[in-house]
Amino acid sequence: MAISKLDQLFDLVKTNGKKRLVAAYAVDDHTITAISKAVDLGIVEATLVGDTETIKSVCEKEGIDAGKFKIVQEKDDFKAAQMAVKLINADEGDFLMKGLVSTDKYMRAILNKESGLMPGPKATLTHIALLQNPFYHKLLVISDIAIIPAPDLKQKTTICNYLISTARNIGIEKPKVAVLAATEQVSTGMQACVDAALLAKMSERGQIKGGLVDGPLALDVAIDKEACQIKGVGGPVAGDADCLLFPNIESGNVFYKVHTKFCQGEVAAMVVGARVPCVLSSRGDTTKTKLNSIALAALSCKK
Repeated sequence: MAISKLDQLFDLVKTNGKKRLVAAYAVDDHTITAISKAVDLGIVEATLVGDTETIKSVCEKEGIDAGKFKIVQEKDDFKAAQMAVKLINADEGDFLMKGLVSTDKYMRAILNKESGLMPGPKATLTHIALLQNPFYHKLLVISDIAIIPAPDLKQKTTICNYLISTARNIGIEKPKVAVLAATEQVSTGMQACVDAALLAKMSERGQIKGGLVDGPLALDVAIDKEACQIKGVGGPVAGDADCLLFPNIESGNVFYKVHTKFCQGEVAAMVVGARVPCVLSSRGDTTKTKLNSIALAALSCKK
């Protein structure tokens, strides 16, 4: 049965077994507190890479027992990211998490051709977010909002498969994927519409498996049954999407921030496509968002 709230991630992830988290430059209170709560919930064992003195100082300030973590000393933020990746490659961790290190340094460590986490030169990384919106009747899985500026058809196919996989991980047996565009009409002058129509046909013919894919769909007909009735748009995905595939990073990023800022919606997020899931929360994200993201990434690890 599919979960309907992000809080239900924590019970679900326990069925996947405790995972080993490695955090890159985990020297801030939000990251350490989130990891501490994940350890207390019994979903992870944690290695923190960063300055030991700073980590212990934060732990003391927050009333956290630093002894619950393995701490690997590294004062430099980029070297800490590289060390965290090295530990994953040495099979000392199941997934990665970003601490106070900047996103560009974190991603450079992951993408390094010699020592990173990419499974091959043609691998596609994408950012997956799981949203709990107070104005939608179930959880939404969305992509891409942070990695690929303008995904082409091949990349959208890969993203679609990641969306389906993530949705299935939270118990959705046959995820409904809405491929978004500015209109639900197939307009050959808009690449987003052409790509969406091709993805829908690929799904229909079994080239994309495990879910139902439809598009192009404007956002209103993807998530609102009344809009579907007014516009005369039918099908199993329309008005009831589990997943949203955005045509470009701008549309996805704006949607994500409307969700978090205007709607005060909750979120869990990660990067997929590397050898292991990688938590990529913002340095300014709340402890709750980081804890949710840890649970999502732990759930997405190979069993």
